[in-house]
Amino acid sequence: MLKICDICKSFNGIEVLNNVSLDIEESSILGLAGSSGSGKSTLLRCIQGLEIPDHGTINYDRKIGFMFQDFNLFPHMTVLQNLVYAPSLRATADEKKRYIDKARDMLKDLGIAGKESTYPGTLSGGQKQRVALARSLMIDPEVLLCDEPTSGLDVATIEDVVGLLRKVNGLGVTIVVASHDLEFLAQICGRIVLLRQGKILLDIDPRDNPIAIENLKNSYT
Repeated sequence: MLKICDICKSFNGIEVLNNVSLDIEESSILGLAGSSGSGKSTLLRCIQGLEIPDHGTINYDRKIGFMFQDFNLFPHMTVLQNLVYAPSLRATADEKKRYIDKARDMLKDLGIAGKESTYPGTLSGGQKQRVALARSLMIDPEVLLCDEPTSGLDVATIEDVVGLLRKVNGLGVTIVVASHDLEFLAQICGRIVLLRQGKILLDIDPRDNPIAIENLKNSYT
C-alpha cells in the first residue's frame, strides 16, 4: 500500500497541497480530479520525488514510473533511444541488448511497432502517448503515475488510452492518474478523489452510486 500522510506543499507562499492524506491499495486505479491549480499534478510529483513536501510523509519503497502530461520525450533521440536511455545508463553490453529487445516488444504490444527509428517530432499525439507509456514501463514499476494522459487527444485515442491503462493494471501495476476529464476517470478508475485548493473535497467509488459522477461534476467548480 502507498500511504500519503498529511502532505503540505507551497510555492512562493501559495499553498498548493494542504494536509492531504491517502491510502492507495495495491493494483488499484485511483483518479485525481480537479480543476487547474487544484494540486493534483503537484501531488503526483511529490509521490514521484520530483517535489519535496514541506510537511508530511509518503511511505512507499518500490519502483514508480511517471508519464508526463507533455510526454517529455527527448526530441533528438529516436523512439527506441528514448525508451532505452535511462535503464541503459549503467548497463553492461548484454543488459543493453536485453533492454533493446524489451523496448521493441513493448512497442509491439502498444501497437506502434516499426516506429523504433522515428523521432518524436514526427509522431501523432496518440503515438507520443504510447511511447511515453512504454518508456515509463521500461523500469517495471509497481506504481504508474499519469499526469493528464488524455490531454489534447481525440475520442478514439482516449479509448485506446483507457484500454492500454487497463492492460497495464491487469499486470498488477497500481495506477494513479490525474485528469480534469471526469468521463475518462469514471471509465477507468475504481476510486476518484476530487481536490480543490489543495484539499480533498470528495472521495468516491464511481461504480457504487449512479449519481456519484453527477455529484462529482456538481462539486467540480
